[in-house]
Amino acid sequence: MKFVEETKLLTHRGTMAILNAAVARAEALGQPQCIVVVDRSGEVLAEIRMTGAKFLSRKSALAKALTAASTGVETTSIPEAVRTYIGLATDGSVTGLPGGLPIVLDGVLLGGIGVGSGSGDQDIDVASAGLAAIGA
Repeated sequence: MKFVEETKLLTHRGTMAILNAAVARAEALGQPQCIVVVDRSGEVLAEIRMTGAKFLSRKSALAKALTAASTGVETTSIPEAVRTYIGLATDGSVTGLPGGLPIVLDGVLLGGIGVGSGSGDQDIDVASAGLAAIGA
């Protein structure tokens, strides 16, 4: 029987690389964003509300990051038919809004990134830029 398992984790340097790249992409788009990075257990590793980003978007960015880390898929994969119910059942911690992507490296789920304050396409673009910084 196996009691211990080896795993990978996202370091603070990886977290900062993701955050810096996401901020740079948001600046290039001219769209201030709320960006949240969580580990695979849902603990917040880093977050920022860029100057000019909507303050309530921090809550949706967190929900997006948590959803991606919990499910291992992008937030838009949550079926439309259950989005409202699953959001209510989890007190808003799970969402189907665009902008949440899992952080997967070498086939290992490390966490999630959530971005909010722009359009859905902008949120996904900024999150993707963050992931690209570490090759995820």
